[in-house]
Formats: sequence, structure tokens, C-alpha cells
Amino acid sequence: MFKIGIIQGRLTPRRERPIQFFPFENWENEFPSAKAVGLDEIEFIFDKEHYEKNPLWSKAGLKKINRLQKKYGVAVRHILADYFMRVPFFRVTAKVKKQNLLVLKRLLKAAAAIGAKNIEIPLVDNSSIKTAGEEKELIDALSQVRPLAKSLGITIGLETDLPPKRFLSLLKRFNSKTIKANYDSGNSAALGYNVVEELNTLSPYIANIHIKDRLLHGTTVPLGAGNVNFEKFFRTLKKNKYQGSIILQVARGEDGKEKETLKSYINFIKNLIKK
Repeated sequence: MFKIGIIQGRLTPRRERPIQFFPFENWENEFPSAKAVGLDEIEFIFDKEHYEKNPLWSKAGLKKINRLQKKYGVAVRHILADYFMRVPFFRVTAKVKKQNLLVLKRLLKAAAAIGAKNIEIPLVDNSSIKTAGEEKELIDALSQVRPLAKSLGITIGLETDLPPKRFLSLLKRFNSKTIKANYDSGNSAALGYNVVEELNTLSPYIANIHIKDRLLHGTTVPLGAGNVNFEKFFRTLKKNKYQGSIILQVARGEDGKEKETLKSYINFIKNLIKK
């Protein structure tokens, strides 16, 4: 059975904020909430906004995360570094690149301190790779932190909007088991990619999976209401013997009914897995 987790913030009322945010006022309470609905883990968000206040950025915060993991039995195995979607490793100044590397190195050490095994770097929207030159800049930058990641036993998972064969080519250019892929079911469906082709192509490199549903060229919708073929998705995962996390990055429901919404999604996923 897969470990089923949730993206941080999905257990906190949105209150007119973006669909994804770090819940500064409620992050500790998401641990007992996650346990209550039967989730195994929470994927932490590290965004640029107020990042110095993120518990991942302080010793006291890291200690608190460890206490909460132990108390509730809800793990933090993955960190989503949305920070680098705001300021990518390309199309920026040399000064920003240097700062990015310092942030990523500190984040790797923070991950090790709480037992996380993967840091994800989004390469979509503002941070989407547009040219071969940008691809080279990314490879050059991450190659500088790869030795530290390897020594700490932490992978760096890339989430891209590249077609599967081009994505595979990018991963192979690193020539390292430390650089992996983060697969997002909804984003792929929105781009019109073939789920079976993608998973068969990228399977050896996949470190984590985000589950959501999206319309073709459209927005996030409740699971089962979009263009993701979940039966093919889970059948192909089984064929490729994927044993990692399944992280819900799902459409939100009504504010104040986060637990009810997530219970329905968890049941949706578990019923598919049983099939």
C-alpha cells in the first residue's frame, strides 16, 4: 500500500488566499488533523514569502516538527520548495543564483534534521524551462549542491512541464541517482500527456507523486471530474512497482469542511488502489 499524504495548507481554511500557501497560523494543528482523517504524511511547503518565519528555517522550528511527527505518527518525507518557482535558477542575476544555492543548501540540511528524504523544485509556470540555455543553467546550479544532497541521503525531485522523453533526457544529463522526478497527475492531464507513456518512461526516476485532477488546458477540479485517467494511472504504477508516497494536491472544498473533503478524496484513492 502507498503512503498517502497531503500538501501543507489543505487542512486549513483558504480564506481567499491562493489555492496553495504555507499555513503560518495553523501548521502545527495540521498534524492531528492529518492523523484524524487517516493520512500518513504531510508534504511541507517552503515558499519565498516570509520564508525566514517558516519552521524549516530555524532550529526551534525543526525541533517542533520532529516533536509533532513523533507525537502524531505523521511523517514529513517531502518538502515542496515553491521558493524556486518564484525565483528560479535561470532568468535571474548571478547574485540571485548565489542566494538560491545558499537557500537550497540550508534546506537540504533542514530536511536531514527532520528525516525528510526529498526536496522538490517546481519547474512550471514562472520557473518553466524555455530554452536549452536555461536547462544548462539549471544543471550547472544543481550540480553544485548535488554532493551535499548525496552525503545527506536526500534526493532533489524536479517537477517539469516537459514532454516525457525530453524530461528523461534532462534527468539523464545529471548522471546522478540524487536528481529525481516529481510526477503530477493533474498537470500532466492538463498538458494532454499520455499517462501510461509518462509513467513507463519516467518510472525509474520518480521520487514522489502529486495527485490532483485537472481539465485539459484547464484548472484543478475534484478528483474524478477532470481528464486524469486514474484507472490507467494506478494500473501503470502497479506495473512499474512504485512504492513511494501519494501526495494529495487536490482541489479545495468548502472552507471549514477540509476534513470531510479530504476523507472523500482518500476514499476515492483507496477504492482505485483496491481495483
